[in-house]
Amino acid sequence: MKDKLKILEELRQKALEGGGKERIEKIHASGRLTARERVDLLLDPGTFQELGVFVTHQTTDFGMGDKKIVGDGVVCGFGMVDGRSVAVFAQDFTVFGGTMSEANARKICNLMDLAVENGVPVIGLNDSGGARIQEGVKSLGGYAEIFLRNTLASGVVPQISAVMGPCAGGAVYSPAITDFVLMVDGTSHMFVTGPDVIKSVTGEEVTFEELGGAMTHATKSGVAHIVAENDADCILRVKELLSYIPSNNIEDPPVRECSDPADRMDPELDSIVPEEPNKPYDIKDVIHRVVDEGEFLEIHADYAQNIVVGFARLGGRPVGVVANQPAVLAGVLDIESSKKGARFIRFCDAFNIPLLTFEDVPGFLPGTDQEWRGIIDNGAKLLYAYCEATVPKLTVITRKAYGGAYDVMSSKHIRGDYNIAWPTAELAVMGASGAVNIIFRREIKAAKDPEKRRKELVDEYNEKFANPYVAAELGYIDDVIYPRETRAKLIQALRFLKNKRQEIPRKKHGNIPL
Repeated sequence: MKDKLKILEELRQKALEGGGKERIEKIHASGRLTARERVDLLLDPGTFQELGVFVTHQTTDFGMGDKKIVGDGVVCGFGMVDGRSVAVFAQDFTVFGGTMSEANARKICNLMDLAVENGVPVIGLNDSGGARIQEGVKSLGGYAEIFLRNTLASGVVPQISAVMGPCAGGAVYSPAITDFVLMVDGTSHMFVTGPDVIKSVTGEEVTFEELGGAMTHATKSGVAHIVAENDADCILRVKELLSYIPSNNIEDPPVRECSDPADRMDPELDSIVPEEPNKPYDIKDVIHRVVDEGEFLEIHADYAQNIVVGFARLGGRPVGVVANQPAVLAGVLDIESSKKGARFIRFCDAFNIPLLTFEDVPGFLPGTDQEWRGIIDNGAKLLYAYCEATVPKLTVITRKAYGGAYDVMSSKHIRGDYNIAWPTAELAVMGASGAVNIIFRREIKAAKDPEKRRKELVDEYNEKFANPYVAAELGYIDDVIYPRETRAKLIQALRFLKNKRQEIPRKKHGNIPL
């Protein structure tokens, strides 16, 4: 028995050592943590139950020989984050560069199957050189098995990918299917083809950071939802994100105690919208003043900044916030902001998170570039997402609500539950100047003083439409409120709507304009 216990101890020690002390030191020198250090930082102390501890690759394919390392480059198991169960896998770069093998793909797939069956989130800590070349198609098959499970788990359990090192080639598609992608600035990279391949094929010269660094994907491609400063910061961001979302699509989001009074009034909101209709203001100032303790976890903060999305709480209940941003492009909707908003809305709807929309939108961005690149299809994504959503939907119109963008932004007509407006709200087909120039073009041209007549007509149009009362008379707005009342009104509505049950017609699935 002593001999058997000794063998067990030796194998466990080898599993803990990964690729060995020298490689661990290299990881630390690069500013990264090891796979096990990351798992320990993520999970509550003493809660990690590892799976597939002794798995090793079974191939003797080209270049591998008999070289085997216990665990085979990925750490998998269950544990708890703030007392809630999660499934986690962490690729170990010290073992064959964290490359994907048939064996560690089986470990990941087994973990994901158990996570779906038991309704717990899946967190992937990615740090891999890609497919294990020595295994050929076996490695590719392993990726495909993971992609399938990512897809089947989508909308069933939350999936979070933290890219904390390299992630290249086919490996990028697993994080891309998951709900949220976090990257670490300066140490993580994602790309389908690397700089050398690009140079040989197109002649372009580009660095790893320029091609697939964290800020590139946060600002240009939109692949990265959150950028962290380092590994420890990335793990903390994952834990913060988890605090807003339920464990699966059956549960409600976690409610926490709230010390911020539900009836708190904020007089500053009464003057936050400028008197001048074209003067910008920061919608995030509104969000912070309305939500619990001013806490707002922004998602996609550096991408398509003319729309703001993220998580907050009202009366202790998580909500997904979608807001036009007047401080960027006047809050206009374009291709990128439409896609950003639609993806976030669909996540919230899949996981029972109420939607809170702050609306100040002058319309869709005009121009040949937008039209030729598909603003019609992409704008329809946002519309589709709002129409499809069955969670409670609260909408606050702070200023402009013009044209088709008014319809899109969770209007009453697409099943908005509680739609209110500030006195500064303007609901119309378009702004006064543009409308007058179209409707009264001939009259203005024939006037003795065309500019004076145009100004008179603009004032008349503003008097009629630059207010929320016409829409309120029609029932399109439930109430016109003092801005200071916004928090209290929203919390009251959310309490009433917390048991909302609404269904869509029975079907396999819709055909969103992709």
